[in-house]
Amino acid sequence: MIITEDVRKYTAEQAISEDEVLQHGMDEKSKEFVEKGAEVYQPA
Repeated sequence: MIITEDVRKYTAEQAISEDEVLQHGMDEKSKEFVEKGAEVYQPA
């Protein structure tokens, strides 16, 4: 998949592991979720 290739390319450029990149991305999404009210179903 293109996303996997992008992650691998990014990790090679940044000299960090794929796990660290994925964790960072999940941390960002978690913060975004909380900022938007931490609701699974958002009103339309």
